[in-house]
Amino acid sequence: MELRQLRVFEAVATHRTVTAAAVALDLAPSSVSEQIRTLEHSLDTELFDHAPRGTRLTAAGERLLPWARTLLDQAEQARREVVADRARLRLGALETIAATHVPAVLARLAERRPGLDVALHTDTTRDALLGGVAAGALEAALILDTAGPLGDLGFYLPPAPLDHLDLQDVPLALVAAPAHPLGGATALTREDLRGQRLLVNTPACSFRLAGERLLGHAVERVPTGGVAVTRACAEQGLGIALLPDFAVREPLASGTLVRLPLAPPPLHLRLVWRADRETVPGLRAALYAAAA
Repeated sequence: MELRQLRVFEAVATHRTVTAAAVALDLAPSSVSEQIRTLEHSLDTELFDHAPRGTRLTAAGERLLPWARTLLDQAEQARREVVADRARLRLGALETIAATHVPAVLARLAERRPGLDVALHTDTTRDALLGGVAAGALEAALILDTAGPLGDLGFYLPPAPLDHLDLQDVPLALVAAPAHPLGGATALTREDLRGQRLLVNTPACSFRLAGERLLGHAVERVPTGGVAVTRACAEQGLGIALLPDFAVREPLASGTLVRLPLAPPPLHLRLVWRADRETVPGLRAALYAAAA
């Protein structure tokens, strides 16, 4: 029984499929399957039941999982203490906020924890980042959420003991082209928007989920693409859009977009990590050093 096998085992247990575990670990699915077979052979027992919709731990797998997590954490702690290297933080971040919000977080970490070696990994999807944290491929990730419990915005949480810290607000703006029928409105309610076209990204997009909470089913959803495409479509009068303030600041200043008078609650830049891995030397202090 080797540590690399336990790491793969934990990833499959967390992600429920070999393919998702392979993505989180940056391995080929065949390599993941081989590691699981080798581990099962060494223990002379099956660890997973395989079904069309994914894998499920057997009773033996359930007994092994807490041991695997403990051994992996202890091995990492032993490695750090033996080699006495710089503390390392593998930090994931959504590409949407990578240029606008992550540099300030990195600057605070550099100032307050000068001995911390930060490796930044960006991704387009929240699920991949949270999966990386759950599987141990990342120590922490920066995502967008509401001010409530983790995942209250409406997204999936992997089965892992996740903790979080809110770093700052990310204000939102409901915008439209000046010539839009609502462009000159001085007051709006959700009912006033009934039947309007709301330009949206993919269903898992934080800004789309925020729009669901703000407007419910009062509007027609029109898929467009990422933030830049949605903004450009709104400028052409194709619909209204709920976007982060930082993405529409210049169009609002130049007059190609106007802010509609319905104030959405802000999202929150949220740092997420595994609560059961805070024993890694200096990790908790480093995470809190990222706060403004």
